Amino acid sequence: MDDESLLGKARDGDAAAFCRVVEQHEARLYRQALAMCRDRHVAEDLAQETLLEAWRGLSRYNGTCRFSTWLYSILLHRHQKRFRNVEFASASIDSLSVPENKEGPAEAASRKESGERLRQAVGALPEGTRDVVLLRFFADASLKEISTALGIPLGTVKSRLARARMEVRNKLNRTQIFADIHR
Repeated sequence: MDDESLLGKARDGDAAAFCRVVEQHEARLYRQALAMCRDRHVAEDLAQETLLEAWRGLSRYNGTCRFSTWLYSILLHRHQKRFRNVEFASASIDSLSVPENKEGPAEAASRKESGERLRQAVGALPEGTRDVVLLRFFADASLKEISTALGIPLGTVKSRLARARMEVRNKLNRTQIFADIHR
């Protein structure tokens, strides 16, 4: 059965159907939680809290975004409740634009440095803007799915994403200029 059929049964109180849907998403949800908090035990707790909240609030899921996107938005909110000002792990942010390839030590160091600068730039974004960036690039959510998951208008999603791109680009340019001056 597909997610929607199982979720329909789960909404009718079938816990086994919900467990079957969860089995398809729990490993990715855990990896996302681990990327956010960098602690295996905390990630397990966050993932479990997210799934429990999803079960309790299943009636709120209306199918306008993918179930995985909805789960990720719950995970973001659970994480924010626990850690208001904790920076995101480089694993989630590095994947935004620095591809891995076969490289030597110098290239690997440069990629790691670029990834760190990118992580810091995204981590410095305001919370709502950072959430949009993480949902778009880390959870691979569409703009409409982000709008639905965060409960904000589509225009707000677009403007936050555009603002984030500009802020990150400016931050990275300033960091590179500063690094060039001190070499």
